[in-house]
Amino acid sequence: MSVSTRTPAPSSSTTPVFSVSPLVLPTPGRAVDLQLRVSAPMSGDDLPILLLSHGHGNSNDLSSLNGYAPLANFWAAHGFVVIQPTHLSSKSLSQILDHGTPEAPLYWRSRATDMKLILDQLDDIEAAVPQLLGRLDRTRVAVAGHSMGGHTASLLLGARLTDPYDGMEVDLAESRIKAGVLLASPGRGGDALTETVAQTYPFFLTTDFSTMATPTLVVVGDKDASPHLTVRGPAWHADPYYLSPGPKSLLTLFNAEHGLGGVSGYDAAETTDESPERLAAVQHLTCAYLRTTLYPGDSAWAKARNVLSASVNPLGQVEDK
Repeated sequence: MSVSTRTPAPSSSTTPVFSVSPLVLPTPGRAVDLQLRVSAPMSGDDLPILLLSHGHGNSNDLSSLNGYAPLANFWAAHGFVVIQPTHLSSKSLSQILDHGTPEAPLYWRSRATDMKLILDQLDDIEAAVPQLLGRLDRTRVAVAGHSMGGHTASLLLGARLTDPYDGMEVDLAESRIKAGVLLASPGRGGDALTETVAQTYPFFLTTDFSTMATPTLVVVGDKDASPHLTVRGPAWHADPYYLSPGPKSLLTLFNAEHGLGGVSGYDAAETTDESPERLAAVQHLTCAYLRTTLYPGDSAWAKARNVLSASVNPLGQVEDK
């Protein structure tokens, strides 16, 4: 039996979704104004907010507000208001930005600041999307990110690093965020990095997960070697779980590579491990984790885990601390 029929959704039914983009937030001091996509269920109130940070892939538009539809649509259909910014690292902005600035091309600090700006301007977002007026639960906010987006999310969840340009420790933890999901996220720095990454992106060298205390689900693929980033192989992506304090959960997907079955877009050519079944597992399990973490007492996470472990040929496994 397929995951799509055996893995329970966090709620008993899905809801039609609407999506608004581009929503532009005036952002003085930023190279360009912050553009967003907002996806939300057509009905329901007291909706939790989920910030989604895109990766830094090869496509021009998947790494922007136009990407990650398989996740954004699913999460919105199950009761979340999903907000996706286009970070300055997006290739969709490459023709209009000066990449000679110190943060370019990955804009690690700006990415995290984008998410804080979104939370600061929820009133403006509601005003621009009247269908959302009075429907947001601002006490229940989560963040999710894939690949470089996972690095962004980890900083908001409490991880720290040393700015290679001024030597100062950077703390971008966001107290308004209560839960996180890291998808194929970067691990520790130091000797775990390839020489090229250490020289080109020195901010990766000092990543410290020991202060990342916010409850988080870390999702990894056991075939995600990422040789262009790390010399440690797939185990590197599990560092945010093993090197941070609890409570944390680790979902290891068997035979999954960096795309985790296709999270960045429908039928994306850069997904080397496309699998509707694996993608469905990511959709259901991440959603269930967030529901239970944001709503203590909700049984969605326990039910989804039980279905995963009870499968004759499980797609992955979960551990906790």
